Amino acid sequence: MTGTQGAVCGDGALLNVMCAGSFLGLYDYDIVVIGGGSGGLACSKEAAQLGKKVAVLDYVEPSAKGTKWGLGGTCVNVGCIPKKLMHQAALLASWKRIRVTMADRVQNHVKSLNWGHRVQLQDKKVKYLNMKGSLVDEHTVRGVTPKGKEMQLTARDIVIATGGRPKYPTHVPGAVEYGITNVALECAGFLTGVGLDTTVMVRSIGLRGFDQQMAGLVTDYMEAYGTKFAWKCVPKKVEKLPSGTLQVTWTDMLSKRDECDTFDTVLWAVGRAPETQHLGLEKAGVQINQETGKIVVGPDEATSVPNIYAIGDISQGRPELTPTAIKAGKLLARRLARQASEFMNYDNVPTTVFTPLEYSCVGLSEQEAELRHGKDAIEVFHAFYKPLEFTVAERDASQCYIKVVCLRGGDQRILGMHFTGPNAGEVTQGFALGFQCGATYPHLLNTVGIHPTSAEELTKVHITKRSGLDATVTGC
Repeated sequence: MTGTQGAVCGDGALLNVMCAGSFLGLYDYDIVVIGGGSGGLACSKEAAQLGKKVAVLDYVEPSAKGTKWGLGGTCVNVGCIPKKLMHQAALLASWKRIRVTMADRVQNHVKSLNWGHRVQLQDKKVKYLNMKGSLVDEHTVRGVTPKGKEMQLTARDIVIATGGRPKYPTHVPGAVEYGITNVALECAGFLTGVGLDTTVMVRSIGLRGFDQQMAGLVTDYMEAYGTKFAWKCVPKKVEKLPSGTLQVTWTDMLSKRDECDTFDTVLWAVGRAPETQHLGLEKAGVQINQETGKIVVGPDEATSVPNIYAIGDISQGRPELTPTAIKAGKLLARRLARQASEFMNYDNVPTTVFTPLEYSCVGLSEQEAELRHGKDAIEVFHAFYKPLEFTVAERDASQCYIKVVCLRGGDQRILGMHFTGPNAGEVTQGFALGFQCGATYPHLLNTVGIHPTSAEELTKVHITKRSGLDATVTGC
């Protein structure tokens, strides 16, 4: 964001202001952020803390069902936070055979986070505007309040962090009118856990983009857990019956026959679309990927316009994960404040799927490692283990599995690590540090495990897939 507009100043004031690192003689703000989700808030607060004058615009367009929420974006309001709370509630309901009242507790916690974000913005002197932002030109943002009042703000730099929203299959009659949206397997897992009859309809594969052996373990466990799956099926229409229930008609792609059943709720989890359509990107000349609708960015998060940046889910090729948006936002703020030059490293980002059997990973899948290095050039160490927690709860451990994908030669650098089991995210978070330090298989074996834990099994894994030996862990 180095672009400036020409100005005439005879007394040297402009020169002094520019040397101090601020352009407020030219603009209302140093930085205007459009979007008050994880990335946008992180960027705005970091920049303000470094002395920049910052404004953040945030507005939630109500969903097709009229749902709206407060400051904090998808993660806080309708994503990661409520999802994990409901996942935990389901685990308690399953293990202890109890039922918990989730809605009030989840909503109260989310509202506390909304309030916390507003307090933080105020404390850091970030101007918060509950407005829908769009570009007028490369330095001007138009804001519109929920009541239609307009205002314009100018800034040296503009950061777009509007994220994405769930998609509806609009070609399916009744999909928008009668459906809601969220995340497929995670929602299905906790709904099953609290005692609801739940079916997942899958067109092709589960957990696309993840290691498919691990994905299979997750869905196998869910089926044993009580979730039903309709594999290789495509929805055809949704109709509301006089009773109020929803009749779903679908086509079985294998038998080529149409089938139908009735449900109380239909939840669509068919991907997300970036919130770029109403940003006025064309007015400023910001380039988007025509296939995905996402903003094209460089390694420094810059768009095709030098002083306009994009972070988070809105950016082409970036992981759709809260921590990467937060980290990228903070690093961008430091660069814009001329306090640092470090770029975001998007390699080896860990993540977790909060299904009834949690799955966490970092690095490459086995399939991706084979594509990049060749099957003969990698070694896969693996183990089936039984978590001690599963013994007390009498839970099925047949899908609790560890896989470490390494280069076969040299120092056997670790390419990917995959784990299914309890507290998967907590386990993988620690090992992810090793990936940033070039972890190798000998490093793993030389690490002393904490006993008795599931994570300790990663430090003992020694049987290779290539050997064909039984990989079941025995003994203590």
